[in-house]
Amino acid sequence: MKIAKDLNFNINEIFFSIQGEGTRAGRACTFVRLQGCLLRCVWCDTPYALERKEVHNLMSGEDIFNEINKYPTKFLMLTGGEPLEQDDIFDFIKIACEKGFEVVIETNGQVLTDKVDKRAVKILDIKCPDSKMEKKNNYKNLELLNPHDELKFVIASRRDFDFAIKLCDENKLYDKVSAVLFSPVFEGPKLQEFSNWVMDSGKPIRMQLQLHKYIWSPQTRGV
Repeated sequence: MKIAKDLNFNINEIFFSIQGEGTRAGRACTFVRLQGCLLRCVWCDTPYALERKEVHNLMSGEDIFNEINKYPTKFLMLTGGEPLEQDDIFDFIKIACEKGFEVVIETNGQVLTDKVDKRAVKILDIKCPDSKMEKKNNYKNLELLNPHDELKFVIASRRDFDFAIKLCDENKLYDKVSAVLFSPVFEGPKLQEFSNWVMDSGKPIRMQLQLHKYIWSPQTRGV
């Protein structure tokens, strides 16, 4: 394993805010957004972090730790782009866990997660049909889920909702993770209607909203 100063990353932004999604919503959190993602989801809300060849801020692992240590929390969210596309991220995750950080990773379901330290929490974002990226799902990642991990489905339509329910049922995913999150696309399905879908399904799924988009403008960066 490399040491922190020998790890190299292309970083889009690092910021301190309120976690807006998932079971940790509402908690103060340090976000490290890595640059670059192979996917192009129709509804992506971070298009500025997608281009892999676009260099934003080259930082070593040591640089990142120096930055995140400025903030009064040990809750660390690695996001993107797609954080697992950068080779040194796996050593960074291990070092962060050893330093006592609560490491949570938002990953798009394409990159195999077998090298992720098991102390970290993966939020595995399975792509539904309306994302136009469904074919990029790496379903081997379902076999690598740990009980403390979470599954996330971004839902743009009833078709997406039914796809996610079917996948969870067929793979008995409700019992494999700590939470199954159904997130309606912002300004997508009507929230009351979506709530009815969740209630009528009878499944142990959790509807989640992007809290930060209600606190700040949806276009606001660094929150």
